[in-house]
Amino acid sequence: MNKAKKKIKVSTILIYVFFIFMVVLYLAPVAWIAMTSLKTRPEIYKDPFGWPEVFQWENYKVAWEAGKLGIAMLNSLFVCVITLALTMLLGSMAAFAIGRMKWKLANAAMVYILIGMMIPVHCVLIPLFVRFARLGLSNNLWGLILPYLTFSLPTSVYIMTGFFRSIPNELLESACIDGCSIYKIFFQIALPLSRTGLFVTGLMTFIANWNELLLALVFISDDTRKTLPVALTKFVTPYQSTYDKMFPAIMIAIIPTIIVYTMFSNQIVDGLTTGAVKG
Repeated sequence: MNKAKKKIKVSTILIYVFFIFMVVLYLAPVAWIAMTSLKTRPEIYKDPFGWPEVFQWENYKVAWEAGKLGIAMLNSLFVCVITLALTMLLGSMAAFAIGRMKWKLANAAMVYILIGMMIPVHCVLIPLFVRFARLGLSNNLWGLILPYLTFSLPTSVYIMTGFFRSIPNELLESACIDGCSIYKIFFQIALPLSRTGLFVTGLMTFIANWNELLLALVFISDDTRKTLPVALTKFVTPYQSTYDKMFPAIMIAIIPTIIVYTMFSNQIVDGLTTGAVKG
């Protein structure tokens, strides 16, 4: 018994050590960026890992004004919120049709949608740019929402299909017997029961589109329409990098994602564990 208890204690200690190591591994870069954002440029070059002599809170104000981060953040918020709403609505509707409704091409539709996960954005970048230029969607925020929605839907459909399939058949059958239409079953029964899946897909969609750079960099050229990741590129030039402005701008860019993840972390864990076990 004593040997078994010792083995359990050792394994528990090793698990805690591992988790502490992972926490430090993930938080250390964020802490270093936050510390560096409060330094002067000479301090950054002289001692990049040292503590700032005086906290330069003015760096955030300068970065906000120089990078026009206010309008860039509003643009990113507009694009991400619209994409998030459309992805969750269309993705959940497609997932419900594939996962719960019986029709011959359900599996073929699922395969077709999942093919979208295998296509890199680089392969369609030039065709999209040419087509959007002809349609007048280049240098337009809606020209970002459409490809963002396209690349977000496959993951959303894949995850939500698993949640809808885990709903007991008896529950949906009883709703049909009571006279519920397919729309009532979807909006009043299926969606509320799969809300944890919506949290998971919603967070993944928001963070992925909030940090997206390539499409926004290619499609948007007007400073008043640039998103936040594109605005950060202003601090890096071919001749120099203004690190005293760039690091505060990076902190401003990652704070919203940290807040969103912190607010919905419990729902994400519940969603992952619920989706892992059927029934």
